[in-house]
Parts: sequence; C-alpha cells; structure tokens
Amino acid sequence: MGKKSKYPNYSSGSIVVNGNTVASTSKKDGTISSSYNMSDTEKNIYDSIQNNLATSLGNLFEISDEKQQQWNNQLDAYKQEGIDQINSIYTPMETALKNDIASRFGNFDNSIFMDNLSNITDNKAQAVADLSDSILMKQDELYSNEMANRINYITLLSNLNTIMNNNILSYMQAAQSNAESGNNYNANAYNAQNSGSGSLLSGIADIGATALSFYNPLAGAAAKLGTSAIKSSYTNNGSLFA
Repeated sequence: MGKKSKYPNYSSGSIVVNGNTVASTSKKDGTISSSYNMSDTEKNIYDSIQNNLATSLGNLFEISDEKQQQWNNQLDAYKQEGIDQINSIYTPMETALKNDIASRFGNFDNSIFMDNLSNITDNKAQAVADLSDSILMKQDELYSNEMANRINYITLLSNLNTIMNNNILSYMQAAQSNAESGNNYNANAYNAQNSGSGSLLSGIADIGATALSFYNPLAGAAAKLGTSAIKSSYTNNGSLFA
C-alpha cells in the first residue's frame, strides 16, 4: 500500500518594490493575514490626512470668534464703501438744489424745489435701505463661501484617503495572489506526486495479475479483483491523510 507524502505548509506571499517589502500575506496560528508596510514618509502623509479629516469634520459648522471678527471687519468695510458711494451721489445733488433755491428765492419756501429736494432725499433713503439688504446678503455670502471651502477641503482629504486606501488594498491583494499562486503550485505538486505513487502500485499489481492469468486464468481474475480492492483501499486511506 502506498504512503502519501506530507501536505506542504502554507505558502506566504509578498510584494517587493525597490528592494522593500511593501505588502505580505502569511499564516500564523491558523489565521491568514495580509499587511501593508508604510514608509515613514507615507505614514506621515497618511496620518496627516486622517487627523485633518477628523478635525475638519468635527469643526465643520463651528465658527470661531476670530473668523466672526474677520467677517465683521469685511462687512464694516463693505458698509462704509456703500455709504461713501451713496453720499458721493446724493449729497452733491442735495447741496446744489439747496443753493439754487437760496439763490433764487432767498429761502426754501418754494413747492417745486421742495418737491425735488424731497425726491432726492427719498431716493437717498431707498439707497440706504438697499445697502442694508445688500449687507445681509453679503453676510450670507461670506458664510456660504466658508462652508463651500470647508466642504471642498474635506472632499479633497477624503479623495486622498480613498486613493491611499485603494493603493494599500491593491498591494495587499497582489500579495494574496502571490500566496495563492504558491499554494496552488504546492497542491498540484502534492497531487501529482501522490497520484504517481498510486499509478506505480496499480501497475505492479496489473503485471502480477497478467502473469497469473497466463498460468491460471482463475487466479489471474482473482488477482485483478485484488487490484481493484488495492486501488480502493489506497484512495480511501489517502483521503484520511489529506
């Protein structure tokens, strides 16, 4: 009866780039694991992405006092610019009309000129009201732009994180593929070696059966039956050792 060879140990796998092992797959205590080995530079980048992503998400809707003061300064400058523009337009008109009235009539007691002055004053008041609305819109714009910039930054970090993780997974999968290739080779070699031993045993038995048939047909038939029994026994016993 043939004896099966011992099944080979698990074949590990690795990926080597520029002489450095960047990914490996191995078996320890019955557990198969894959790992990725980062360089110091790569680890610093990866940690920076992770830390900044966590911080940015945690502070997404938080407006600091410094940022609020910065916005207030911008709004004050925007407001003052608007007031200066309104005054540059309407103040000369008011002054010119008042001087014209005074030069013509010596006082403001003229309905036509007073109506014109009232129109200028009303238009100026409307311009001031429009400026107030514009300041509120500017405030909303500052907040919206800040949120958009923050979300864009988070998206950038998230994309970089995804790229690095996909790269890591690709290297680990390649290491797993190398391990699978080695194990497939071991399995094929093991099966080929043990099937070869079985064929040799079968061949020897068939030769013996043929020789017996020449001298004694009944004995030869019995020997061939014995060959089948030997084959069956070998296969069954072999399965116990697989």
